[in-house]
Amino acid sequence: MSGNNIVEVTDANFAAEVLQSEIPVIVDFWADWCAPCRMVSPVIEELAGEMAGRVKVAKLNVDSNRETAARYDIMSIPTVILFERGELSKQVVGALPKESLVKELGL
Repeated sequence: MSGNNIVEVTDANFAAEVLQSEIPVIVDFWADWCAPCRMVSPVIEELAGEMAGRVKVAKLNVDSNRETAARYDIMSIPTVILFERGELSKQVVGALPKESLVKELGL
C-alpha cells in the first residue's frame, strides 16, 4: 500500500476504520486488475496528503473483501465513497480527474 496517509481496510476492520471514524472517510473500492483504478490511485494519494487530519483516506480491495463490497452494492470499480458519521454520504463511480472527484464528493 503506497501513501503514508492511506489506510488499507478489509472486511475485518471496515467498521472500526470507517464506520466508527471521528472524521469523514473516503474509501476507494478497487482491484489490482482494474486499469481505471490505477488511474485514480495517484488522485487518491494526493487527496490523502492534502486532507490529512481532516479526512481519512482508505482503500478496499474488492477481490479480497467481497463482503464489504457487496454490502455497498459495488458493481463497478473504481467506486469512491465518502462516509460521514458512519453513513454513506456521497458516491462516485468511475475514474475522474481530481477536480471532478473533489467536486462530486463535496470536499
